Amino acid sequence: MWQVLPVNSKSQLKAFIDFPHALFKGDPNYVPELFIAQRDLLTPGKHPFHEHSTVQPFLAYEGNKVVGRIAAVLNRNHNQTNHQNDGFFGFFDCINHQEVANLLFSQAAKWLKEQGAETMIGPVNPSTNETCGLLVEGFDSPPVVMMTYNKPYYLDLLERAGLTKQVDLIAYQFTEHYNERPFRMTKILEERLERKGIKIRPINLKKFKEEAAKLREVYNQAWDKNMGFVPMTPQEFDYMAKDLKMILDPDFCMVAEHDGEIVGFSLSVPDINQVLINVKNGRLFPTGLLKLLFQKKKINGLRIIALGVLENYRKLGIEACFYGHAMEEFKKKKMKVAEASWILENNTLMNQGLLNMDAKPYKKYRIYEKAI
Repeated sequence: MWQVLPVNSKSQLKAFIDFPHALFKGDPNYVPELFIAQRDLLTPGKHPFHEHSTVQPFLAYEGNKVVGRIAAVLNRNHNQTNHQNDGFFGFFDCINHQEVANLLFSQAAKWLKEQGAETMIGPVNPSTNETCGLLVEGFDSPPVVMMTYNKPYYLDLLERAGLTKQVDLIAYQFTEHYNERPFRMTKILEERLERKGIKIRPINLKKFKEEAAKLREVYNQAWDKNMGFVPMTPQEFDYMAKDLKMILDPDFCMVAEHDGEIVGFSLSVPDINQVLINVKNGRLFPTGLLKLLFQKKKINGLRIIALGVLENYRKLGIEACFYGHAMEEFKKKKMKVAEASWILENNTLMNQGLLNMDAKPYKKYRIYEKAI
């Protein structure tokens, strides 16, 4: 009745990318992924992830109708960095039918086991440097840019298939009525940092390529102790930076320099999902591009997407200055809502810091695992 087949053609890849549009039809919180971006992400030769790793997508069919999808991911950089034999799954979407879900997970696990993997972890699409995590709390609003969304029943599908929680990822929300008290110290903190030779400044878009190379070094060092972290290759970081530059507002991207060397950075981006939610089936042509151009100025949301400081420079107030600048610009540009995401549940320093700023934990995402 059901069958799961590997994706081996352009038409199958198109069906793989488009399946969620039919599954989520009528869901007011569903934001379609851009077709071009998903196609390139999943195509060897188009995205640098494939230079070191392998992604094998699968489709579940009932007759000729697609009823589910999954991708098995062998991330060789992850295994080399963390000395593991892990496999991953991602891009999971499925009708509410346990047998279909079981077949998809079984097929992904079989493929991963053939590659030598001993565990299956996910969802990651295709790594923790991209979108990842299953939404388990906070279904009452759309996801912000580069965050995932799924039906509540996915939780049961995964757990009944034998997957168990590895870790939760928390998303925090600030509204326009945020408590300004914690940010009033920003100027004093900056003056104190400057006396130590540390300067906070906006990113220099005129030297973007040079800045991005320095930011990658900080990113790979500042996040290296996070669960399952995989350093980004120069090609991967450049690819992501090029994409982000298209929506970047330099007022929301700050760096910390010590004697001219970048020791930390924060990146916040306008929530482009407020526009993409109205782009039918993720197609920019013929009308999606116009929506993107004309509605971009109406965006009133922000995602604080990354904030990292080298270990020797932590607890000096740099992180507080980054948040202070972001919220100052948030207020100046009359934005309504900001999300800080994602934060590992066991990252006590970051979680407590956000709670101290009266940020509200409002969405929770989960990474699952299973021995195979």
